Amino acid sequence: MKKKLKITVEGNTYEVEVEEIVESVAASKSVSTASKTESKPVIQKSVKEAPKAVSKITSEKGEVVLASIPGEVISIRVKQGDIVEVGQVMLILEAMKMENEITAPIDGRIKDILVQEGQMVNARGVMLVIE
Repeated sequence: MKKKLKITVEGNTYEVEVEEIVESVAASKSVSTASKTESKPVIQKSVKEAPKAVSKITSEKGEVVLASIPGEVISIRVKQGDIVEVGQVMLILEAMKMENEITAPIDGRIKDILVQEGQMVNARGVMLVIE
């Protein structure tokens, strides 16, 4: 039996189809009497997939780097005007007693640093701009 559901994630609504697969007792026994089969619901993705975690956006001013999680900026490893390469660590964000490296999403020059060490940031808070 298929069910259509509407799911809202961060303000975006998605339609998904869910189908439960139930095996008959005879089919389960014919496979193997030693192995027990459990029926589990199978979720099929619709054409529109759920969004991935976003840590950057592009604006007229350059690539804006956002905090992916709320936390405290404990170390800034770049300064305004520095050239960065994709994957280079720009700052360390501590969240839930874990240090998270925030890396450059693109090659470019640090245009603005909008946070300072010791500052708390919210999820999706703007931290840096790369041009």
